[in-house]
Amino acid sequence: MKKVLTVGVYDMLHIGHVNLFRRARKLGDRLIVAVQSSDFVLKFKPNSKLVYSTEERMYMVKAIRYVDDVVMYEGVDDIVKTCDFDVLVTGPDQMHAGFKRAIDWCKEHGKETVVMPRTEGISSTWLKEQIKTM
Repeated sequence: MKKVLTVGVYDMLHIGHVNLFRRARKLGDRLIVAVQSSDFVLKFKPNSKLVYSTEERMYMVKAIRYVDDVVMYEGVDDIVKTCDFDVLVTGPDQMHAGFKRAIDWCKEHGKETVVMPRTEGISSTWLKEQIKTM
């Protein structure tokens, strides 16, 4: 059984996230989505205004039919060491130092890595800007 892992905050769920989950699920037999802890997000981005708690975000992600399992994580470079998976799916904008360490770890431990393209015309940042103008 091939297990796929993807990670994110998923505070403002949108069609781009659903597309990510749908495409990532096609890479294996099970899709595990790791939702980042609110405390960890706020530790590194103290000005972030999260709409939903960690538990609420996990609940919403789990409700999406392409998702088989949901786990909470803090750093991506830590979750890759503790989660049982075969393929790590990231986005093109997920390139900070933690992701680089996670990808290096995957390569060293025989895990496949896939960079999934974004859905054109949608992002959480764009969605937040649209809401401000309403």
